[in-house]
Amino acid sequence: MEHQPAGHGAADGPAPARHLPGHIAAALAGAGGAADSAGRPWAGRSLSGDDASIHNFEDDDGTADAGYLSALAALAAGNGDEAAVVASLATARVFVPILATLAEEGEGASGLHADKQADMALVTLKAPDGRTAMPVFTSAASLAAWHPEARPVAVYAARAALSAVAEGAELLVLDPGSTVTFVVRRPAVWALAQQRDWTPSYADPELARSLGEAAAGFPAVRRVEIHPGGGVASVTADGRQFPGGGSGPELRVLLYLEDGLDAAGVQSLVSGLNDAWARNEVFAERVDSIEVKLQRAAP
Repeated sequence: MEHQPAGHGAADGPAPARHLPGHIAAALAGAGGAADSAGRPWAGRSLSGDDASIHNFEDDDGTADAGYLSALAALAAGNGDEAAVVASLATARVFVPILATLAEEGEGASGLHADKQADMALVTLKAPDGRTAMPVFTSAASLAAWHPEARPVAVYAARAALSAVAEGAELLVLDPGSTVTFVVRRPAVWALAQQRDWTPSYADPELARSLGEAAAGFPAVRRVEIHPGGGVASVTADGRQFPGGGSGPELRVLLYLEDGLDAAGVQSLVSGLNDAWARNEVFAERVDSIEVKLQRAAP
C-alpha cells in the first residue's frame, strides 16, 4: 500500500492553512505601502539615519555645476580664462559613463547564445591625434543624449581625473556631442587628480624661463617667447569660438634666430632644442603639445 504524507491524500481533504508569524505577516502587508508595519510613514526617512546621507550626491538634481557654467560663460564673454574653468572643476560633480560589456557568453534556450556574465566598464575614446580620452558629463541630460544606454556615475571631477590617469587617458572631454565641448589636457588632468592649481603652459612664467635657459646653449637663438598655440580655442556646435577648451597644440614657442642660417642649420638647431626640452622636467610636466615658429631676429 502506497503511503502519502498527511495533508496530501485524497481522503484527507484540503491541507489546513498555515499561518505566518504576526511580525512577518505585518511586514509583508506593509511592503510597498506608504507606511511600515508600525504605521510610521516612509516619506522623509533616510536608510542611513536621520542625520546621515547615503552618498555625497544624495540630493543631486543632475544639472550642471553652477560654478562650472559661470566660469564657462566668463570664458565665452572674454572675462575669464581656461585656468578658471579648470579651477571650477576642482569642486564640481560630473557624471562618468559606465557601459556593460560582455564577459562570458553561454548557450540559452533553443541553443541561442545569451549573456552569461557582464562587467561594467569605463568608457574611453580615441582623440584625433590617437591619444586616449575619457568622456565626462556635467549633467545627466547631456550624458543621456550622448549615449542613452550608459549608466551615469556621479563623482567629483578630481576623482574622474584620477580614474583617467589610471586608465591611461591623457585628456578629459567634457560634454562631447553637446553645444559646448571642453577638453582638459594632460597637465590639467594631472593637476586635478592631485588637487593642485593649474596654470596653462602659455601663461607659465617658470616654463618660459626654463625654455629660455635651455636655449642658452644655442648661440643662434637670440630670444624665446611663449604664446597660446593654435589649438587652444574650441568651437561650439553653433559656430561660436571659445578661447579655451581646445585639444591642442596649446603652446606656441617663438624662436628669434640670428640671420644667415641655412635650412640645414635651422633643422639642426630645432632638433637640438627639442631634445633639450624633452629632457627638461618642467617642460615634460607642464606642456601637452607644442608648435615651434621661427622668426628672424632684428639686427
